[in-house]
Amino acid sequence: MNDLENKIEIQTENIKLYSSMTIGLATFLGGPLAAGYLIGENFKALNKPNEARNSLIIGIIATILLFTGIFMIPENLIDKIPRQLIPVIYTIIARGIVEWKQGDVLKMHKENGNSFFSGWKAAGIGLISLVIISAGLFGFAFFGIDDELYDKYDTELIVFSKNETETLVFYDLLNTESNKSLINKLETTIIPKWKENIEIINRTNEFDNLPSELIQQNKLLLKYSELRIKAFELIQKAIKEDTDKYSLEIDRVHKEIDEILEKLN
Repeated sequence: MNDLENKIEIQTENIKLYSSMTIGLATFLGGPLAAGYLIGENFKALNKPNEARNSLIIGIIATILLFTGIFMIPENLIDKIPRQLIPVIYTIIARGIVEWKQGDVLKMHKENGNSFFSGWKAAGIGLISLVIISAGLFGFAFFGIDDELYDKYDTELIVFSKNETETLVFYDLLNTESNKSLINKLETTIIPKWKENIEIINRTNEFDNLPSELIQQNKLLLKYSELRIKAFELIQKAIKEDTDKYSLEIDRVHKEIDEILEKLN
């Protein structure tokens, strides 16, 4: 047994360490934060406090960078990434770092028959890390967004709602106004206001750091506006042609509109 092996045996014979495998398990569950903590715990057990502190700091920074990067990926692209791919990638990276920094120590620790912490404990730490990260993301979602952004969004939605209210009174006019008057209103007011609503939603979609719940709401509002235009255009055709052949299609579009409204409510 050489000097390095003697030194490792002396360092680790009376302590417990986390194995590379258990650190990988915790990392998969709890991300880089769990990896930084457990690698740091190993360093702490080996009486290397500076390395322990640095490991935790790197784990925190890596977690922030990871989720910042994920948030910057467009939603249409993130949906195409397999759900397990990102955890697998950062777990492989963490295992590589463990082998690089602590591989020799862990190998000799095992060969000398010394103790390791159980995978259950590592998994528990991984889950705690997951809870911490989830709480941080929750806090960011509800408290990290600038109030000015919500004010801008609400200002745009007030116009949207005003246009909606002013155009829906059209249905009350169907039995009281002449066909000429109805067609004029559709062409000059009703349909243009819904096209304006589409412009409003597209404009708000360009706001920086728009929360995911507003992005999802905008998708529904955009579809809702498109369906309103389609319904009014069908009504316009029916009035111009003095026919009821579009009735079934109009009913179908109105049914789709009702479904969207249920989701929005």
